[in-house]
Amino acid sequence: MLNVYLSGEIHSNWREEIINLCKEEKLNISFSSPITDHEASDNCGVEILGEEEKKFWKDNKGAKINSIKTRKSIIDSDIVIVKFGDKYKQWNAAFDTGFAAALNKSIIVIHNEEHQHALKEVDAAAAAVAKDQTQVVRILKYILEGSLK
Repeated sequence: MLNVYLSGEIHSNWREEIINLCKEEKLNISFSSPITDHEASDNCGVEILGEEEKKFWKDNKGAKINSIKTRKSIIDSDIVIVKFGDKYKQWNAAFDTGFAAALNKSIIVIHNEEHQHALKEVDAAAAAVAKDQTQVVRILKYILEGSLK
């Protein structure tokens, strides 16, 4: 079984697409991901530990709590898949990629051609750079089964 961490943008259903495509292929994969409820992710620190007067400290509390799950999931993963979306800059995804690279994890990156230059260092750390979820699932199937079909 492969343990796969799905990092990156939270404004589309790309995670569900990969998970469902892998189920269709009957691939033996366990998936994990960060908290994808944007409001919960942003507010967990102040909701759990108390309010902050400055936005910096609010964000700091939340980021630290969220990092507990992120770090554990990346450490436990065999492969980290990182999707960079079109609409927003995903600095957190770039950070996750760097952390995974420092741990010598296999990384698969997904992004469109428009972001190639901006993500050249991220791409250089990746084992593969895919343009969509279908290519990612084909990579996973090949890794698990040695099949190109």
